Amino acid sequence: MLLTQNGIVNDADEYTKKGYGLPGYDREQLKLRTYESPEWIHFGAGNIFRAFQANLMQRLINAGKAHTGIIVCEGYDYEIIDRMYRPHDDISILATLKADGTADKTVIGSIAESLVLDRDRTDDFAHLKEIFRADSLKMASFTITEKGYVVKGKNGELLPATLADIEAGPDKASSYIGKIVSLLHERFLSGCKPVAFVSMDNCSHNGDKLKDAILTYAKGWADNGKADKGFYDYCTDASKVSFPWSMIDKITPRPDAAIEKMLNDDGIEGLEPVITSKNTYVAPFVNAEETEYLVIEDAFPNGRIPLDDTGVIYTERETVDKVEKMKVCTCLNPLHTALAIFGCLLGYKTIYDEMEDEDLSRLVYRLGHDEGMKTVVDPGVLSPEEFLDNVLTKRLPNPFMPDTPQRIACDTSQKLPIRFGETIKAYRARPDLSTEDLKLIPLVLAGYLRYLKALDDKGVAFELSPDPMLDTLTSLSPEDVLRHTEVFGNDLFADSLAERILAIYAELNSGTGAVRTTLHKYLA
Repeated sequence: MLLTQNGIVNDADEYTKKGYGLPGYDREQLKLRTYESPEWIHFGAGNIFRAFQANLMQRLINAGKAHTGIIVCEGYDYEIIDRMYRPHDDISILATLKADGTADKTVIGSIAESLVLDRDRTDDFAHLKEIFRADSLKMASFTITEKGYVVKGKNGELLPATLADIEAGPDKASSYIGKIVSLLHERFLSGCKPVAFVSMDNCSHNGDKLKDAILTYAKGWADNGKADKGFYDYCTDASKVSFPWSMIDKITPRPDAAIEKMLNDDGIEGLEPVITSKNTYVAPFVNAEETEYLVIEDAFPNGRIPLDDTGVIYTERETVDKVEKMKVCTCLNPLHTALAIFGCLLGYKTIYDEMEDEDLSRLVYRLGHDEGMKTVVDPGVLSPEEFLDNVLTKRLPNPFMPDTPQRIACDTSQKLPIRFGETIKAYRARPDLSTEDLKLIPLVLAGYLRYLKALDDKGVAFELSPDPMLDTLTSLSPEDVLRHTEVFGNDLFADSLAERILAIYAELNSGTGAVRTTLHKYLA
């Protein structure tokens, strides 16, 4: 059985017999309709896209509620397209891993086309321009990571690549965002046509991050005469170009060898993963949890894709903000980070194994229920209590989700200000709460200081996960690390927090086995 267009047609009976859900539509007709009237283009061809957005579109097409496919464009690692998408005719397999040990296997055929965001790929870039000139285009969405929107340094100065692109103008811009803004410029030139630019990256107020990046280029080009003054006005007119906020939640680990074996045992050939020259790990399949949430601000000037028919929630910006804070500050992300830190220190390799650890399961339960939930504002569209219960009883303990603390520990310094800093701010701001009542957040932050030593609880060295501030933080004393307000989102020395964190750190650092002893002490 081959994972290609001919393969899924010729071997359709075999795929069905082995339990695979196949596209319930004519892909060739779908591709033709998409070429003629594109509605949705997505930037970022990684695992989350194939596991979530592409599957949403497949469900819409199967139900007869959409008649065009989704176009994917990759602007960072072109080998994903060249070595994985195109050899499989843009088809992939989604293995949805359930807590009961079963897996739904779906052949995803909704990706009508895969493109590379590179001016040297003249055919691809010319077609991208055509897509952005199309009256039918409703949405350009993004999963390019939060770093993908960065156009300025920490000092507020434009990055060299941004400056070079602004000087070069839209016809020669070469950075990722610069090329995207040049495509939006094409849409402006073709009649100021409306479109929604929707960041679906897992970061706070993601629409504003995308908007700020786009407007930096638009204003620069308008100011230096590389674009008409009206281009900036077009980009700032919400009735023409919108930048909705969104909250996305779906755990999608890297392709797992056990899933590859399962699919191979079914008789599917050519599923070997690809590790690109940029160290991207991709395969013709993705594995992901069943639970998923996508909440999007309802701001679509050219009409919206009916994703609400698949469970996506369209709502107002304020509600998106509440949902995002519920997830990122209380009900999921802080728990993940706590498990990542202590999982690395205690030698765990999977999140679900950590949830079998009585100390760690108690840690995340109390972090969510006892300390975080006091600051949550109910968004109305999702219940915080039900969301948290689902995380603690189904998502994190799922033994068939091969997620690792080492993956989640990536970029921890960038995550702490939101995942714990916002709760600290709330405790300081409310008269009925006090940071003196926080016991577990200081424990986790002390754990982070201990993690930065890169020695586990047995005294064995381990490799710290990638993080842009590792070199800086690992060179500092624990006290000086705590003085980095940008890492913790607060001045921890403004009350007793820093003092208590350092005291717990001393306990965690008191010898072999001290991490376990200290955890047990604070969670008894």
